[in-house]
Amino acid sequence: MTSTAFCIGGDLEVRRLGFGAMHLPTEPGPARETSLAVARRAVDLGVTLIDTAYLYGGGANEELLAEALYPYPDELVITTKVGVARSDSSGEWKLDGRPAVLREQVEQSLRRLRIERVELLQLHRIDPETPLADQAGTLRDLQAEGKIGRIGLSEVTVDELNQAREIVDIASVQNRYNLLDREHEPVLTACEAAGIAFLPWRPVAWGNSGAKVEVASVAADLDATPTQVALAWLLGHSPVILPIPGTARIDHLEENLVAERLEMTPVHRDRLDRLSEVA
Repeated sequence: MTSTAFCIGGDLEVRRLGFGAMHLPTEPGPARETSLAVARRAVDLGVTLIDTAYLYGGGANEELLAEALYPYPDELVITTKVGVARSDSSGEWKLDGRPAVLREQVEQSLRRLRIERVELLQLHRIDPETPLADQAGTLRDLQAEGKIGRIGLSEVTVDELNQAREIVDIASVQNRYNLLDREHEPVLTACEAAGIAFLPWRPVAWGNSGAKVEVASVAADLDATPTQVALAWLLGHSPVILPIPGTARIDHLEENLVAERLEMTPVHRDRLDRLSEVA
């Protein structure tokens, strides 16, 4: 039986199947009202891990979640990311891991989310123009100050993960990964060995899983959708995987969460595992 819970950092228990808030519209109007309803429905259905980031609307996504869910249930963890900033001159987003920028972004996330501590704070990307020791060291300092509970990384290699772990404890990694895209399998393996949570972004290949005959066949056998099969495969593939599928629709949210109860046979799983050999 696949476990439905995981302790991030060894002590922060969450439901493994979470929710990614990136796709929620934040502009005033009917779409925003739907976004609020989707976030609330996720929590009503027992989701305890919601992922957001400063990049998502320059903080607007964080403000949306606070409007929808504050005061937060005790078991709810909202993880956010910092380390990407908008250029004052061009208006374009770019990596920015300078200590002052990271510190300011964390402070602003605390304000927008209406909390005193981010239980899981992830570095959105490692800025190649800023020494990793400065980036990880700043987050470590903020952790020591009580503003961050646990520290994670996003889109890293095994070497980068190992380098960061020499500076600070790493509780999570958020890399692109799904049934049809396993480029970061070595990173997942490293996370398994260290007990680090692995949060795959784009966990269902944006719905393309159903284009594969093998996925469609398993879905038909289980009376499920290809998306549910892709999520169920992730949950069974590794005990440290915490999928965070995103959607702006309540029906899709409900569909995604059913994946947790999908029981695949060894034959089904072997058929899906083999997709990596022909990808």
